[in-house]
Amino acid sequence: MAGIEFALVAGVLCFLLLNGIEVARYAYTVMQVQNAAQMGVQSVWKACDPTKELPATTKCAALRAAIAAAIRSTTLGEGVALLEHSPSEAYYCLSKDNALIPDGGIALGSKPANCSTIPGAQAGQPGDYIRVGVTYPYQPLFLDLTVGRFFDGPITKTTHMRLL
Repeated sequence: MAGIEFALVAGVLCFLLLNGIEVARYAYTVMQVQNAAQMGVQSVWKACDPTKELPATTKCAALRAAIAAAIRSTTLGEGVALLEHSPSEAYYCLSKDNALIPDGGIALGSKPANCSTIPGAQAGQPGDYIRVGVTYPYQPLFLDLTVGRFFDGPITKTTHMRLL
């Protein structure tokens, strides 16, 4: 009888252990994808001179190569890829709650002289922001044995950074 109890308890413990490993692996992968997006957007500062090469998406020749190298420098390596239409650049103003407005930004050729023309914005100059989005095709380690099968497929993260 003790052998049956041991087998049942060991089976349950193994199942819980596999689920714990899967959840921890997923959380770690999400953090690495977010880190890749952040490193990609920060690489623009190193590759492009914000006093001379703005807007960076049109004037900085080293932009795409720097971002590509940066997003692949995490432990996920070559599995991380840029999203379509990334990087993108636009002007934004700050709302009274310090959120970026308007949604989608203001086109590079349409920069307003002051944010007071944007409804709900604080007074001041609009900022030039670059956005980098990355994706990683996550696959559960233990397939149908764990809660990993319920996690969304590709992990996608996007980061904004003010250039000037």
